[in-house]
Amino acid sequence: MKHIQFERSTLNHIRLHVLPTDRFKTFAISVYIGRPLDEETVTNTALTPFVLRRGTELRPETQQFREYLDDLYGAGFGFDIYKRGDYQIVQLRMDIINDRFVKSAQSLLKQGLDFVGETLTRPALEGNHFRSKYVDSEKQTLQKRIESVINDKIRYAAERCIEEMCSDDPYRLHPLGKIADLDRINSEQLYEQYRQWLQSQPIDIYVVGNTTLAEVEGIVASAFKIERSQDVGYVTTAPRGASGEVKTIVERLDVNQGKLNMGLRTNISYGDELYPVALMYNGVLGGYPHSKLFINVREKASLAYYASSRFDGHKGILTIQSGIEMANYEKAVDIIRKQLTAMEQGDINDIELSQTRAMIANQLREIQDSAFELISFDFNAILSGKERTVAGLIESVEQIDIPAIAEAAKRVQLDTIYFLRDQKGE
Repeated sequence: MKHIQFERSTLNHIRLHVLPTDRFKTFAISVYIGRPLDEETVTNTALTPFVLRRGTELRPETQQFREYLDDLYGAGFGFDIYKRGDYQIVQLRMDIINDRFVKSAQSLLKQGLDFVGETLTRPALEGNHFRSKYVDSEKQTLQKRIESVINDKIRYAAERCIEEMCSDDPYRLHPLGKIADLDRINSEQLYEQYRQWLQSQPIDIYVVGNTTLAEVEGIVASAFKIERSQDVGYVTTAPRGASGEVKTIVERLDVNQGKLNMGLRTNISYGDELYPVALMYNGVLGGYPHSKLFINVREKASLAYYASSRFDGHKGILTIQSGIEMANYEKAVDIIRKQLTAMEQGDINDIELSQTRAMIANQLREIQDSAFELISFDFNAILSGKERTVAGLIESVEQIDIPAIAEAAKRVQLDTIYFLRDQKGE
């Protein structure tokens, strides 16, 4: 497998990462801006990209903004807001066709980077702040987005489990912020925090495509004019262990199906040597259709409509999600606990082991087929301070045996049981 190597430099305290390649027909552009999760800034930060996408200094009307993307041969532009470890991350993305495949008077890479830079650094203003109509409109958009999480009870239960598990930790915060904060946000205050955000937080710009680091540096120098005075990086913290007794939370809402979620602390994070083992642990436990939770809780015992696990390597937290009948709560908790015990005892069969290895290796290989997946994988190194390669991770995973998984399982601690159930039952 060919080793993927990004070329890197720093410009105006912004990190640049460029992967010159002719494998893709488009240029992939990603800009990551991080901020420590914090009660005071989380909603402001989440609202900012919604407002930025409404218009720029050169194209202040939203229709002009969207029409320009059409002029760039239908370039794709969007953003994501999520959390990685204790950071809230805003990611701007653009996918624009390579000049080789169309007739364009000016470099499409330049036009694409100019557009992203303009969107981020030269927003549409009135006076010395954001346009009030855009801020008011996007506050409603963000509120609906948060409400959609609340209305989706599977996502709601997952978020509430984390919130209870990390009640004294910034990780409890949802990356979209809180509806209660929206009323106090106005265009002046939002613009001030936006300026401070750009000037003081880590910024990483990625470009994948048929280009060079030197070419990207020249474009970024003119397209991303931000007043920045120092290099800013990400600070990693060691995963926390469970505090003691397992916390049990039962919440009652108008639901027809119970949502049983569990939060576990693995004491392993992306930068640890044991990270590949944690991937295997999660895969065998509940990451795939052949995993213990799916087979034993859903298929054999018929206790759950769905049962799976998810591992956040940047926080070292593993969560279990299942949908059950209200009356099956005790049975489901018991059988899930038995799967955790089986992991500690090394009660893992060859099929579980081999299929998990194959699934993880296939997922990792697929990263090489997507420019944005390559970017996302590389950004993990920036966040964690640990550089990994796809080939190296596959090799590590394929060498992991049952005793290694059992040893890692002994580090895993059940922290929180969260059950969302109906309002009628006992």
